[in-house]
Amino acid sequence: MYQISRSMYRELCDDVAPDRRGSTVASRQRLLRACEASVTRLASDRHYFAYPTRTLFNDVRVLFPLSRQMRVHQVIERHMTLAASLVDSYAQQGMSCDGTPLCCHATTRKGGACQRTPVPGSLYCPSHQHLDDDFEVFAAA
Repeated sequence: MYQISRSMYRELCDDVAPDRRGSTVASRQRLLRACEASVTRLASDRHYFAYPTRTLFNDVRVLFPLSRQMRVHQVIERHMTLAASLVDSYAQQGMSCDGTPLCCHATTRKGGACQRTPVPGSLYCPSHQHLDDDFEVFAAA
């Protein structure tokens, strides 16, 4: 994920508008922090990060001149789509991006997080499979 955020930053940093003093250093640092934070959040909290492209674009759009904002949005969209597909491919394998196994998204009766491993392709373990909206029961042939 680090490579994706840095690639996005490298592609966008030359378009950053200078501030009142003519410097772009602070704006570039802000852009880098925003790119890394968005990609990290996407990797760690994919299920609850509904619009990563919109969120990042709204965070950094003030750093760019109006004439470059369409290109900025396209770059952000391309990189965030790539990051989302990478996170989803890891999730299909039952792992997070850092290599740790995924945990079930349900809570136990006492309110704690379920610690079981989810069924591949699902957010829930076998005990909580009934909570999954996309779960389909396959009849044994």
